[in-house]
Amino acid sequence: MQQANSLNRLNRLPISRFHKITLLAVSFAYFFEFADINSFATTAPKLIKLWGVTVNQVAYVTSLSFVGMFFGAIVASGLADRWGRKRTLLWTTLWFGVFSFAAVFSWDVVSLGVFRVLTSAGLSAMTVVAVIYVNELYPATSRGKYQAYAIVIGICGTPVTNLIASAVVPINDWSWRLVYLWGALGVLLVFFTRHLKESPRWHESRGDHAKADEILREIEERVAAEKGPLPEPEPPVEEAPVTKAPLRLLMQKKYLWPTLLLTVVWVTQTIGFFGYSSWAPTLLAQEGFSVEKSVFYVALTTVGAPLGSYLAALVTDRFERKWCLVAFGSVIALCGLLYGLTFNPVLIVVFGFLVNLFERGYTALGYAYSPELFDTRARSLGTGVSYGLGRLSNAAGPLIVAALYNGSGYQSVFLFIAGTWLVGAVVLALFGPRTRPGRSRAETAEPKNTGTPIRG
Repeated sequence: MQQANSLNRLNRLPISRFHKITLLAVSFAYFFEFADINSFATTAPKLIKLWGVTVNQVAYVTSLSFVGMFFGAIVASGLADRWGRKRTLLWTTLWFGVFSFAAVFSWDVVSLGVFRVLTSAGLSAMTVVAVIYVNELYPATSRGKYQAYAIVIGICGTPVTNLIASAVVPINDWSWRLVYLWGALGVLLVFFTRHLKESPRWHESRGDHAKADEILREIEERVAAEKGPLPEPEPPVEEAPVTKAPLRLLMQKKYLWPTLLLTVVWVTQTIGFFGYSSWAPTLLAQEGFSVEKSVFYVALTTVGAPLGSYLAALVTDRFERKWCLVAFGSVIALCGLLYGLTFNPVLIVVFGFLVNLFERGYTALGYAYSPELFDTRARSLGTGVSYGLGRLSNAAGPLIVAALYNGSGYQSVFLFIAGTWLVGAVVLALFGPRTRPGRSRAETAEPKNTGTPIRG
């Protein structure tokens, strides 16, 4: 059977200008995803005063946004298999940019909520596709590091947006709209289109070996012109073309277990992180801090986010990703708990900084770990479903936070958030398979049990 041998041909490539341009494009998409994802959180304190929005209404808008994320992730996994990784990445980024722009013209909390749900669907869809795209284009020995590098750059969108929000939201009664205008700039990803290549592994998985070979030759010529002659790739492995992956595919034993495990990982990450980031400005304002101070304190804490992603880049291809995730999750639980136990502005910033640092490191590690638990056939579907279910879980998260705050007070919210992170860390420690850095299930044999590393 004819083979383009995409996996082995990509794996033997040195990192080159091609990889760096691809990294820049994905980072750009991530930047405006992270810039936009907390837009509602940064404007909610102003809307509470301006429109009389209640804490419960903030909870409902936030909850419905995560329902949008669920549908976005599920739809994106199917589109990425049907249309290709590159095309879907571009369209999902355009989607969230357009609806973020529409939010600029919101006239009440209902209209804003609708636009936020549609924006959130695009944000989640883009993330799923970007994770798969990086996994399939970069060499196995460095894909974790470059996945983290993309987030190092992209996550800067969070502190930049929060600092912009802290400056523009208080100006007057309409200036909060500029936050959504800023998030809409993600549509400028279209300028990277001609520099991006479709995943040859996607073409090959569909049996289109000629197209996969054509793209591989273009990439190899560019890399060889810059780096010199390339080593010979390892021999290809005979594989039948991958047919469309139905949802029931994930019920097969070899896919069901990683899907369930990753669902727990993304459920606890989503509730734990967004329980903190989406609510911190509002809850601080409710506890007596001014809107300006609450937004500014949270903006300072998010400076830790890029450093956390960089920390993940340093460890992801050196140590077992499973145990890195366990360690990061445990530290987040501790720092999140301490954040909720203090009202000292300095300590709020310090513990909030540490939460952001380790959480974004955790996210970068999770983005590298998740697709490695699936082969090419199930990678898009399994990643999309588990990530989507994680986002869907937070439809309940904001309602729980609002109920805890109204019923038991400020500190109970952070006890809940810390407990959520700890559950995720324990489940990973007990049941998470080891992948070994740089190796994925597509390249290795199925592990016989959860305590055995996935071996080549």
